[in-house]
Amino acid sequence: MDTIMQMTRLLLFLIPLIAFAKGPWDIQALSHVPKVHEAQTEEQGVRALYYESVPWKGKLTRVFAYYGAPAGKGKLPAMVLIHGGGGTAYAEWVRMWNKRGYAAIAMDTVGTVPDKAEEGKRWAPARKRHEFGGPAGWGDFAHVDEPVTDQWSYHAISAAILAHSLIRSFPEVDRKRIGVTGISWGGYLTSIVSGVDSRFRFAAPVYGCGFLGEDSAWLKNFAELGPARAAKWLSLWDPSVYLADSKMPMLWVTGTNDFAYPFPSLRKSYRLAKGDRTLSIRVRMRHSHVDGAAPEEIAAFAEALLNGGKPLARIVKSEANGLDYRTTLPVKSAELNFTNDGGRWQDRKWESIPASIDAKSKRVSAAVPPNATAWYFNLFDDRGLVVSSEHQLRGEISGR
Repeated sequence: MDTIMQMTRLLLFLIPLIAFAKGPWDIQALSHVPKVHEAQTEEQGVRALYYESVPWKGKLTRVFAYYGAPAGKGKLPAMVLIHGGGGTAYAEWVRMWNKRGYAAIAMDTVGTVPDKAEEGKRWAPARKRHEFGGPAGWGDFAHVDEPVTDQWSYHAISAAILAHSLIRSFPEVDRKRIGVTGISWGGYLTSIVSGVDSRFRFAAPVYGCGFLGEDSAWLKNFAELGPARAAKWLSLWDPSVYLADSKMPMLWVTGTNDFAYPFPSLRKSYRLAKGDRTLSIRVRMRHSHVDGAAPEEIAAFAEALLNGGKPLARIVKSEANGLDYRTTLPVKSAELNFTNDGGRWQDRKWESIPASIDAKSKRVSAAVPPNATAWYFNLFDDRGLVVSSEHQLRGEISGR
């Protein structure tokens, strides 16, 4: 894939359409409140609506969304929720954040509407396209030679920015206290949004990241495109093009063996962003919409930044055998997670051993097993919430 990355760098200078500081999106236009059309729903406690979005093949599009807010709370913090591959707007996700005291909007990014979910299957509703839908997802690799404004990533990012503009306009929402989180392809989109829409207070991508041409579940797609077309896609739509413009705090949530977005691409992504970063990486975390929405670390991160809540622990220095941390809540336990394997990151076996905590000096340490090829530390506060160090490789010492 080295040829693809070399072509990517070349195309960054040659393709006029990506000469914009923040990509092909008209941020000023997308910052205006979109026109809303009411929609029907059988979901309880949420409002269903369409909002107008950018044209596709010369035709104005609409985006389906669910919106909800707790009653009688005054000015509310808010969340924009971006689903992943195979997903759609989830009413259940909106209600989850409403119960936490947040307004929330979840939009569909692939031109579909969710049918009423079967009981017990609220994260897997049936879907059908609507007449005002834009391009289907995800990745849309085959249409890389179409006009940029007709491609899926352009439309999906536009939908997310417009959802932000819409929720900011509601009188019950505090426009200075809005975050964004997304799962899988939604995490990919969140990574881009963090560098494009600076109005967000924070971003929390789950699983998704950039550098997809170097290591990801889509290497076969890029190989099928060929070096030049793959490089074109990457130069337009890979989050690595936009993350350097991200200056907001970011929480990166994933698992050690994620099938789609492996550790090397993740690390290059979070190091590229300019804002404060926090990692939360659990061993063998499952990849799904349910599991991607569930981590309480996301809620705690939001509470700290939007409601003055207790923040997650912060790692201030990381070395081969330990780290220094700062925290307002006690760190109750720590672990060293390591793998002795090489090869594909998705296939590596990870093991965990306890790490020592010096609460007075706020120092965590452990002896790295001699055969470990990669390792990182997890700290657990008294809420059971996890903060992770960067992973390190044998022969490498990485600091923050």
